[in-house]
Amino acid sequence: MEIQLVNNENNIFRFLKDDFNYIDFCPKRGGLVTDWTLYGKKILYFDQNRFLDRSLSIRGGIPILFPICGSADKGLSISGTNYPLLPQHGFARDMSWQYKLNNEKESLQLSLNDNEFTQKYYPFSFEIKIDIMINLNFLIYEVEIFNYSNNQMPISFGLHPYFNISDFKNIKFQDYPLVCIDQKRNNLQLTADFLRNVNKGIDLLMYSSDPLSFTDYILGRKITLINPYPFNINVIWSDPPRKMICIEPWTSPRNSLINGLRKILIPSHSSKSFKASIIVDDIDKNLDK
Repeated sequence: MEIQLVNNENNIFRFLKDDFNYIDFCPKRGGLVTDWTLYGKKILYFDQNRFLDRSLSIRGGIPILFPICGSADKGLSISGTNYPLLPQHGFARDMSWQYKLNNEKESLQLSLNDNEFTQKYYPFSFEIKIDIMINLNFLIYEVEIFNYSNNQMPISFGLHPYFNISDFKNIKFQDYPLVCIDQKRNNLQLTADFLRNVNKGIDLLMYSSDPLSFTDYILGRKITLINPYPFNINVIWSDPPRKMICIEPWTSPRNSLINGLRKILIPSHSSKSFKASIIVDDIDKNLDK
C-alpha cells in the first residue's frame, strides 16, 4: 500500500493497492474519494466538470456528511445561544482534511478537527478519523468521532456514494424494506412502487437491519452496502439523466439535530464508532432480470 500524488493542480492523490485496484482522493475538497477502480473497472460516478467549478456542489465520488445529513430547518441552539443554519449535509464535505497512511491497518486515514469556521455553526471541539481500506472486492470505512468538549456533542454522520450504472432500465434493487419515506413529500410509500420511478428521480429514506443491494445486468455487477446500526439508515437518490445511483448510509434522518429523532449524543471526552462496507460482486450478464 502506498499514497501517490497524481494531479498536483487539483490536489488528487492515489491510495494504491496495485495498478488495477486503487482509490483517488482529494484532501482539500472534503477528503472526497473521487474514484474507486476495482480490477480496472470504475465503480464510482464522478462529474469532473462540476468538480472543477468551485461555484457548484460536487456530483460524484463519496462525499462525507457531518455534523448533519440532509438539511435542517434552523440552526442549532446550544446553552441558550442560537447558531447560523448549517449548510446542506454539514460542513465536512467542503473542508480540507488531513491524510496519512495507517500502516497498522494498511488503510488510508483521513482526519478532520474543529476550527474557527466550524465553531461558528457548531460549538464543539471534535476530531473525525476515517480509515478507508481496499480489500479484494470491497471498500471499508471505519469511522471514529471524538468529542473533546466539556459537554455532550450531538451528531449525525453519513456517506454519499455515487455509483456508475449502465442505464436505469438495467438495474434492479434487492433486499429493501417494505416501506420507505419519500423525502420530498415526507410521507410513507411502498418501496417497490417508489423504486419503479428511479429513472424519473427519487429521494427515499429507509430504516433497515439488513444489507441493501442493486444489480446492474449490463455492467455485470452487484453492489451491496453493509452498514450496521446505528449507521443503518439508507437513502437512495437518483438525478437523471445522470447515469448514476446513490445509496447512502446515514446515522440519522434530516433535521435530527433539531427534532431529536435518532440524534446521536457523544459524551464529553468520549468517542463513537461507525462502520460501512461496499461490496462489488461480478454476476453473469446473461441472468434473467
